[in-house]
Amino acid sequence: MSDTSPKRAIGNYRDRLAQRGMARFEVLGHDADRDLIRSLAKRLADDGPEAARLRSIVSHGLGSEPPRKGGILEALRRSPLVGADLDLRRPQETGRKIDL
Repeated sequence: MSDTSPKRAIGNYRDRLAQRGMARFEVLGHDADRDLIRSLAKRLADDGPEAARLRSIVSHGLGSEPPRKGGILEALRRSPLVGADLDLRRPQETGRKIDL
């Protein structure tokens, strides 16, 4: 099976992007934010001092720390029921008898 001309052109374009350290990807958002996201992506792609400043602002605004593991465990430990003497045992039942 041979490559068609449009597929080859797309492949060549993506190869050139990869050589420049760029990647093409898709994002989901509200239609009203389309121009904002495109302009932000365009400025970040320039990779100049303005891009570094924008990265810093956006990272700080979004919380630049990656999600930590164990968040659920920490939340359970902060629960108001910690230390409460709850009896969480369940009765052992053998089940019902079925006549086959």
